[in-house]
Amino acid sequence: MGIELVEGRDLVVKDHFVYMKTTNGLKRVDVIYRRVDDEFLDPLEFNAASSLGVAGIMASYRKGNVVIVNAPGTGIADDKAIYIFVPNMIKYYLNEEPILKNIVTYQLAKPDEFKHVAENIKDMVIKKTDGSGGYGMLMGHEASEKEIKDYLKTVKKNPSNFIAQPILRLSTAPCCIDGKLSPRCIDLRPFALSGRDGIDITPGGLTRVALKKGSLVVNSSQGGGSKDTWVIQ
Repeated sequence: MGIELVEGRDLVVKDHFVYMKTTNGLKRVDVIYRRVDDEFLDPLEFNAASSLGVAGIMASYRKGNVVIVNAPGTGIADDKAIYIFVPNMIKYYLNEEPILKNIVTYQLAKPDEFKHVAENIKDMVIKKTDGSGGYGMLMGHEASEKEIKDYLKTVKKNPSNFIAQPILRLSTAPCCIDGKLSPRCIDLRPFALSGRDGIDITPGGLTRVALKKGSLVVNSSQGGGSKDTWVIQ
């Protein structure tokens, strides 16, 4: 793609401009495609202990000297509390009907929905609205009675911070485990590219795999793995 892959320590801000360190000196940076969460983006303005971001980058951004994609603040779209409203957002902002259906999602701040989830907890996964990486969630079919009781007690303290969804069964693929082929649950993330002529779906994508036998959790932070996936014709 002709894009440099860098870490925060590879960049520096001077006079409100962002530069990349190279063997030939500093090189001006105009656009940054970021993978770092807002909290760690600039230690001068957010988490002072962060070594992932670039000191002063927010000042450069505010002055219009660098474009950051995704822009700071857009992480709100990752909040799971927003998910249930996506169909209405599509209708309102795009004046279109959603093509794909949402997964059924329960707002636990609503007493009737909380009651339904609690009564069917073995078929549910409960997630923190601001959670990511598979942390802090309850997989009902795997949890003990005590774990369920303790988790629901936590939910009741601030139910608006949680959502619940039915557990979806993932497809499996043969994986090489300890030298033998064994089925593991996977999910496929295809890549959709938007351009002047419309949207193109690439012949491949990223497959995430739950390496633990029987697990439905594919997050790498929870022991999952990932592989490039190609469609060969």
